[in-house]
Amino acid sequence: MTEDVVVLGSGYAGTGAILSLQDELNGEADITWVSDVDHHLVLHEAHRCIRDPSIQEKITFPTTQVKAPDTRFVQGRVADVDPAERVVELEDESEISYDYLVVGFGSQTAFFGIEGLEEYSLTLKSLEDALEIHDTVKQAAREASRSEPAQVVVGGAGLSGIQSAGEIARFRDKHRAPIDIHLVEGLDNVFPNNDPVVQAKLTKLLEDAGVNIMTGEFIGEVDEETVYIGDDTELDYDVLLWTGGITGQDAAAETEVEQDERSHRINSASTFQTSDDRIFALGDAALVEQPDDAMAPPTAQAAWQAAEVVGENVARSIRGQPLQEWTHEDKGTLISVGDDAVAHNVVGLKSVVETFGGPAAEMLKKTVAARWINSVAGPVAAAKAFPDM
Repeated sequence: MTEDVVVLGSGYAGTGAILSLQDELNGEADITWVSDVDHHLVLHEAHRCIRDPSIQEKITFPTTQVKAPDTRFVQGRVADVDPAERVVELEDESEISYDYLVVGFGSQTAFFGIEGLEEYSLTLKSLEDALEIHDTVKQAAREASRSEPAQVVVGGAGLSGIQSAGEIARFRDKHRAPIDIHLVEGLDNVFPNNDPVVQAKLTKLLEDAGVNIMTGEFIGEVDEETVYIGDDTELDYDVLLWTGGITGQDAAAETEVEQDERSHRINSASTFQTSDDRIFALGDAALVEQPDDAMAPPTAQAAWQAAEVVGENVARSIRGQPLQEWTHEDKGTLISVGDDAVAHNVVGLKSVVETFGGPAAEMLKKTVAARWINSVAGPVAAAKAFPDM
């Protein structure tokens, strides 16, 4: 009897798992792909749409373009997973049975209980989010003036916050819009807990772009007009974008497998197998064990690498073979600030220089984005997207 393999999510983890499973199984099992959207979004480039919404055409790919003809796609939001019955329950109350399940439906934004933050802030987790940020910034600029510029506050100076602030700055410059941009980070530096050289380069690029950096105090409360920072700082805003952290999807909390009690990210071994040997989890949805009690980072790069192995391990599980253990290999960091970029510890280039910017970093970032797009949608789509990455 043919096994049923179900994959949840169309982000990097879910889409990568589909590609991997199709290659590994090659008709050996029936594959069903479930996602709440009918496309794959190159999320680490979604910030580009804040400046120019037309870029969505170059970073969004229909699932029909990605999947094999015999892979079934179901559009729907997952409400629950029942491991005992091996059933995925969707919000429309329909059910999908599985023999093996791959959970790759990503994460959602964490608001850390900060009063008013979820109610009043925008987030960047989808194409719709990026387009809403563009529209809101554009409208705020229209209603502003040189004497009273629109105030845009970006909370969180990790990758998403830095890159979003950079795109808003480029939008401002392109349209000569009256906008002030504030990047707020509770820790002492942008790109927290990373190399000081990288932090310094990113700080300079942001400052050169006209971004006001505010570090060292956390956002404590938000209302419809003001962000309250630390004990004494009040920052009025017209647009508030929050990029400060991730937590598990609501559906993960409802799934009876071992998971982090606070974040509800699913615990999985380095094989991606969870406490239920029929359920595999990877990407932002999971806490994937690594050597020395570490966990794989919640990055696109890690999800890509993991997805290549999870398909093989599901196939091995079906065949009764031992599973492969996966160890994340950090291939370096690439961060854009508008049309500039910083590269750090890129594999193959460390012997030249560990951290660099300029045209070489910009070209490298474009190349990495194009490589992923090529794997998902082919060389024509990659070449089309390359100039805007």
